[in-house]
Amino acid sequence: MSTTTDALGGRLPLADPATLTDEQRELFDLMMNTMVPWADQVPFQSTTPDGRLIGPFNPALLNPATATKFLQLQFAEQLNTSLDERVRQVIVLTVGAIWGADYELYAHAAVARQAGLPESAIRTLVSGGVPDELTERERLAQRVTRQLCRDHRVGDDLYREAENTFGTLGLIDMTSLIGVYHGVCITLTMFAVPAPGPIVHDLNDSPGQTR
Repeated sequence: MSTTTDALGGRLPLADPATLTDEQRELFDLMMNTMVPWADQVPFQSTTPDGRLIGPFNPALLNPATATKFLQLQFAEQLNTSLDERVRQVIVLTVGAIWGADYELYAHAAVARQAGLPESAIRTLVSGGVPDELTERERLAQRVTRQLCRDHRVGDDLYREAENTFGTLGLIDMTSLIGVYHGVCITLTMFAVPAPGPIVHDLNDSPGQTR
């Protein structure tokens, strides 16, 4: 089941590119030249057919100065991480499931699919479960993420296990990634931004919806 275009902003109207301020237009052009081509390549939907931004990109236009800096943080995290892409997407989907952020889960289910995670594992991650298909590293990354997000701390035993596996650089990269996607999910849930389509596929790869 898809969401109608008018509802894709959730609690916000979708910004009309023709009415943007100069500062908003600069950010709009930045996202159209960076985030939208990335989304199209994955693929997942980040714009409407008439060229309006959806997902977290629409509310970002409300405060261009802050949103531009946040985008720079996202770019820096993605370009400088020591974590492999499958581990990153396990972490992102784990954060999204904790928040119940539908657009984030929709988008990063597609990114996880591209990274090679099996559909059955993606489905379990989206529902907040622990997939059997994960490697030991991926499972450990999920455990750290879940404990940090839910308990707001990581126990000594789990920390030592994660440090031995990922190193301190890996742990700071994990922390940065978790923090970035808390920020994304906070925005999405504050404004009740929906997914524009199914979050996961059926296991036979036909479209399906988990909730």
